[in-house]
Amino acid sequence: THEKLCRSIARESESVVVSVGYRLAPEHKYPAAYEDCLNATIHFMKNTELYGVDPSNVIVCGDSAGGNLAAAVSQTLAGRSDLPKLRAQILIYPGLQALDFNLPSYQQNRGVPPLFRERAAFYVLQYLNGNASNLEEVLEGSHIPIDIKLNYRKWVSPD
Repeated sequence: THEKLCRSIARESESVVVSVGYRLAPEHKYPAAYEDCLNATIHFMKNTELYGVDPSNVIVCGDSAGGNLAAAVSQTLAGRSDLPKLRAQILIYPGLQALDFNLPSYQQNRGVPPLFRERAAFYVLQYLNGNASNLEEVLEGSHIPIDIKLNYRKWVSPD
């Protein structure tokens, strides 16, 4: 859906944009999509010469859940000394935070189409395990143990 945008980014930045197709939930549970993206990107980075690509000009890109996957791939590859470093990651409305669906952004945009607050939580559950039976608990925030909430409140809080 974002091929034109990826081509434009590649052209304007004089880079190669890696945007991977991956298996989708709920048929394919986590970590299938992540593994697809990681494996494809590693393969590409190991074989840039075969593709005639300067390895220092590679960008990963993704939208929505794909933005989450691009971020995860970037983080994973950042610690790899056996591969060239990525030039950048481009995240288009990424799904990055499922710890708390009651933060101001979720509250302010709870009724904004197409990704209503409840739908966002539903998709996270589909991505993780394909079972949305505990959707209400997730929306209430009871899916995260208090010790984890306390650990991450510096980064994930209304403040």
